[in-house]
This record gives sequence, C-alpha cells and structure tokens, in this order.
Amino acid sequence: MVNSDSEEDVYDDIDFEGGSDEDIDEDVLDALEGEMAAAAAAEATDGEEDTDTSTTDGGSDDEDAEEDYISPHRDLEQALTQTLQDAAFPSKPVSPTTDSPLGFQAPQPPPQVRPPSPAQLRKTKILSGISWPRSFTVEAICAIPHPCATHSLASSLCMTHLLTGSDDGYIRDYDVFAAVNGKVFLTAPQRQHCGVIEGIMKAGQIRCWWENALPVVNPDGTVGEAPLYPVYSLAMHSDALWSLAGSDQGHVCLYTVRHSPGRPCHVMHGHRGPVSALSLQHDEKGFFSAGWDGEALHWDLNTGQISRRFSAHGAQLTAIAIRPLTTNFIHNPWGTITAGSEFMVSMRGSRDGPNHDGSMQPPPPLNMNGMYQMPKQEDDARSDTSYDPLFDEPDADGEADSGAHHSFAPFGPAGQGHTQNAQHLGRGAIAPKGAPPVLDPATYATFSPDLLMTAHVDGQVILWDRRVHTPGKGVGRLWMSEKTPPWCMSACWSADGSQIYAGRRNGTVEIYDVRQTGRAASGTPKILKTLRNPLSSGVVSCVVAFPDGRHLACASTDNIRLWNVAEAGEPDLSGKMKSGVQFKIIPGHHGGYVSQMLIDPAARFLVSASSNRGWHGEHTKTVFVHDIKHLT
Repeated sequence: MVNSDSEEDVYDDIDFEGGSDEDIDEDVLDALEGEMAAAAAAEATDGEEDTDTSTTDGGSDDEDAEEDYISPHRDLEQALTQTLQDAAFPSKPVSPTTDSPLGFQAPQPPPQVRPPSPAQLRKTKILSGISWPRSFTVEAICAIPHPCATHSLASSLCMTHLLTGSDDGYIRDYDVFAAVNGKVFLTAPQRQHCGVIEGIMKAGQIRCWWENALPVVNPDGTVGEAPLYPVYSLAMHSDALWSLAGSDQGHVCLYTVRHSPGRPCHVMHGHRGPVSALSLQHDEKGFFSAGWDGEALHWDLNTGQISRRFSAHGAQLTAIAIRPLTTNFIHNPWGTITAGSEFMVSMRGSRDGPNHDGSMQPPPPLNMNGMYQMPKQEDDARSDTSYDPLFDEPDADGEADSGAHHSFAPFGPAGQGHTQNAQHLGRGAIAPKGAPPVLDPATYATFSPDLLMTAHVDGQVILWDRRVHTPGKGVGRLWMSEKTPPWCMSACWSADGSQIYAGRRNGTVEIYDVRQTGRAASGTPKILKTLRNPLSSGVVSCVVAFPDGRHLACASTDNIRLWNVAEAGEPDLSGKMKSGVQFKIIPGHHGGYVSQMLIDPAARFLVSASSNRGWHGEHTKTVFVHDIKHLT
C-alpha cells in the first residue's frame, strides 16, 4: 500500500485531547477527504501497473483489482472506527475537576446498600419496641395430646411453627396461632388423656408430620422398610426453612420444614449414643450437639462435617448452649461492678461491694498462710441445710462429706498448677477423673466472650472458650459444693449471657455469675445464689430463662414455678430479707418430668413438654402452650 505514510502524517496532526466535539468532526472529515484522494491516486497507479503486468504475464487480474479496490476502504473504516472510539473513550482518565464546568469535583454516587430480606424485616418487627414489665403471669390455654412421651421441642422465631419430637419416632408441626385464636376445644377423651378436668382448654392445630427414619438398602439392592428412631432433640431455623433432629442412635437428620416439609436432606453421623441436646450458632451456619457418649460436637452445615470435638471426662451430656450475643461483663442487674473488680465482688451484692463514694472496701486481713480471712457466708450456711441424706452419697466410712480438702484430678496441661491450690478450695465436691480444673480468675481472664456451656449428668457444668483449640486450654468447670447431689438434667444461660442456671436433683436451682468468679479468699468460682423449691417439689428437670433477663421458669415433678431471679433472696429497702413465697405457680403441668420448655423472644408464649428423656422418672403425654401476660 502506498498510502500508509500519508495516513500517519494526517493522524499525527490531529489533536483530540484539547479540541471540542465539532473540531473532532471537522478533523475526521478532512482526514476522510485526504484518504479518499490518496486512495484514488493509488488506484490509478495500481491499475496501470496491473495492466502492464497482465499484458506481460498473460493472466486475468480481475480478482486482484477487486481486492486492491476494497482493501483501502476497509483499512480506512477500521482506522476511522478506532479514531472515534479513542475520542469518545480516551485511554487516559480525565480529572473530574477538569471536566466540571465550575471547576469543582462532582459528587460521587452513594454506595449501594442491600435492602433487608423479608426474614430480617420480620425479626426486626418482632423484637422492636419491646418494654419488659415488672412481672409476668403465665397461664395454660392450649393442650396438645400425644400418644407417647415428647422428648424435645423447637420453634421458629415468630412461633408460627412448633415442632415436637416424640418417642414414637414422629416429628409433628403445629400452628400455635391457629390453636390459640381458634375455637377448637379438647374433647372429653382428650381432656382425660391430658389430665385437664376443670376449665376450658383449646386443642392444638397440626400442620403436618413426618417420620424420623433412615432408608434401609437390602443386599439385593432393594429398599426395605425404614425403622423409626425416637427424637431426643430438636432445633429449627429461625425462619422455619429447615430443622435438625437428633435420634437415639447418635445421628442428626436435616429436614425441610416450610417447603416440602419432612423431606430429608442430609444425615450426620458422629455420636455413639443418643443425642440429648442441640444448639444452633448465632449465624445459623452451624450447630452444636451433645450426646450420651460424653462428647460435644461442632458441626458445619455448609459441609455437613464435624468441625471440632469437645471432650471432657466422659459423663453423659444433658444440655449444651452457646452464650447469647447480648453479653455485658460490667453491667450488673443488681448493682454496678467497676471494671477490674469482677472477681472481688462479694456474693451478697453491695453489702461487701463498693462504698457509697464509689471506692472499694479494703480487702480482709491475711492469715498465716498468706490467704485472705473471709467471714462465713450465708450461702455456705444455706448449703449445709440443703444436704439430703436420701440423695447425697456418704463416704466409704458411712459418714457424710465434711470440710476435708480434696485434690482435683489434672486435666492435661491445664491441670498442672491447680493441685497446689486444691487445699484452699474449701468444701468443694470431688472432681471426676479426667475433668477440667475449677475455673479460677486467672484462667477466666483469658477467656473470650465466645463461650460454650455444657452440663453433665453428674452435676458438672463446664465452660469452653470456642476460640481456643489447644487441648486442655480454654476450658474450666464451675465450682460445685460437696452437698450438691450428682445430678443435673438441665442448665441454660440468662438472656443477657451473664448468668448460668443449673437445676439440681435436690429441688434447687444454682445461679452462677460468669462476670465474677467468687471470693478473693479461694479465687475459685462460687455460686451467686440458690433458688430453693419446697421439699415436696421433687427433682428440677428443666429450667428456661425469660428474655427480660430477670425471670426464670423452673419445672419440677409437681408443677412449674416462675422465679424473679433479680429479687429472690435479696433484702428490701429496709435491709430485711423478704419473707413468704417468692415464686408463682404456672398451672398446667403436673405429675411428671418436664423434658423441655421454650419461650419466644417477645415473651408471649411458653411451651412445655413432658418426658424422662431416656433416664428414669414419670412423665405425661401432653404438650402445653401457655399465654404470658405482662404486668406493668
């Protein structure tokens, strides 16, 4: 081509950066005219050369002439297209200050924010605008009869779906609002089955049910009849998309609930015995399972595999719960704890706490061993009265345990160094073999707020720091008195994550405060207070905390009681201890163990189920739905 040099000369003279759109168009037209003239001259020259060549060679060159005729225009079109693109989209970014006619930077568009999902809107609507009252009144308004014992319960956040897991291997989904607002009442046979003789009680409205079964494949490849497995534990997604069911054989099944209810999605095998409890993570991307094999497992729902194992001393697990997110170490419902003094606060509140001017009282004097001499606490005196010869086991010589000093078994590397302080632990229960050491202030100071609580059937309550993966580290058990019988069927966190409630076999509920680990004399965790039911109430089989952080529902063999934890055992304004009954009776349940209770986040309903959960004890065959009224 003979026009390559002319094209470079023409385009080098065009300035596209400083000119306007009209100047660019004129330059493009001038370049176009120059290219057309150069193309015509080149065509005439090439035609003469082709004529001479064709005469000499004697061949036809029509195709060659056609190619020479199209090629310049095609190259020109490509060059013009590239020129226009460069003018419209310059390779060098232009400053917004230069392009702006006023000389200032143009405002940037706001970042895009993803709108909340319908599930988030529902959660916000349910939990917004709640003001907790002074007290509650709870009354049973609905009874749901079952053919056998009900081991577990689970519900969605808004209580539109209520799941019950029974010993017959069926999972039933009930509509709470349809039952409460409906006009379907119990029939005479149902009233007798539920033990409701007086009053009018509404009946439950069932949505659907499905079997907790695993398909069986025969050796010949055919699918056999699937056996049913009792449901020992349940957990449900907050928006009722799926649910988890733990069986007596150690596997956990994942089912759909809202869409195609009862469809099995995945089966997770990990435990070697019944799965006694399930607890979901806060983000609902994983869960924790507790089993009779003495292990607590952390599962990843994205993969369906085990992420971590929590193994202690091998005792059966009865409860597992992760600490609530609303955790505050400094704020105390019954008084203000100054920062850095969490482990120095007395068990009796402000009596040994800060002075009126805000300063802390001086520590007690030291004894000969260099330890603090603390006065006898009323809590210790009360623990002596809780000794029950029927349940508490004596020593081998036939005498009850006294104030003898016991040494705790080491728990891996963490147990070293704690045996020296064992003689100063006081009247503590003997630690099981292989159990972690008693949680002390030095160890607890290294814990993160991300705690996991496990309760064992032998009475031990253990705290795990989920961020610590070193064996023997980040774990400790709460102090337990030697008078406490070795039996704990239920334990839970308070709503604000500051306390732990543990139900005992002797009819008491022990309250631990994780923000303070006891007196400075021993440096070990102590019980903040003890709630004592009447002696005829029986075993405390289940405890559940109200979302206000002040009330507790305690289930015994005879009935369910409502305690005000903040005011129970506390002196009044005059300094005198309150007399009389300090709890309320919740009517409905009577005559058996309560396997599980649950309360919705807005404190509108309380649901209770009855079962011995595979252990020993009597039970009923009824699930009660209670209405919670707020008293201002």
